Order: sequence, then structure tokens, then C-alpha cells
Amino acid sequence: MDFQYKMVIVTRKDLSLSPGKLAAQVAHAAVECALETKKKNSKWFTKWMNEGAKKAVVKTENMDDFFLLETKARKLSIYTTIITDAGHTEIPAGTKTVLGIGPAPSNLIDQVTGDLSLL
Repeated sequence: MDFQYKMVIVTRKDLSLSPGKLAAQVAHAAVECALETKKKNSKWFTKWMNEGAKKAVVKTENMDDFFLLETKARKLSIYTTIITDAGHTEIPAGTKTVLGIGPAPSNLIDQVTGDLSLL
């Protein structure tokens, strides 16, 4: 199947998170992105869900990249969220862990994250 819509979660290579912690952070971003896109662009949300809600997890060097990617996505009217950790477990409170982008048309998301490697 050729997916026309997707969500991408961007992780940081410079953070040493356990697999469980990273999975939880990715899940936080996915849930927030889905709920906000459903509110703000229900057409994209519905099409994404009907296709099977494709998600990809990619990696970037560090937090600074989040802001560049976030700016690109917002210029394309794609919802984004940066997840900030509460600091109860592995990392200090306030650490920005992942960036969620979408769901949105794949051709738009690829303009933002197409150069990033899969995690």
C-alpha cells in the first residue's frame, strides 16, 4: 500500500534513554499529535487513520535540530509538538526528548524529515 499520510517522531541521538523510556516519549508525542491534528485538521487525521495510521521514528543529532524541523513543519501547516520530560526517572526535568510531526500528507512531511535516518 502506498501511504498518502503519515506521522513522524524525531528522536535525539545525544540522549541515552533506555528503550522503555524512549518508547514512552515517542508514545507521548504520537498521542498529542494525533489528538491535536484531529482538532485542527480533521480531514488529514481521518485520512491518516483510514490508511492505518502510519508512523515512522527517525533520529537527529540533538535538540537544536528540533527547532529547525519544527519551523519547517509549521510553515507547511503541519502540527508539531516537542515533548518535555517531567524528570521523574532517567533524565532531568525539562529535557526535550522527542519532536512529533503530523499526521499530514506524506509529500509534505518528507519536505521536513525526508533526509533523516530511521531510528
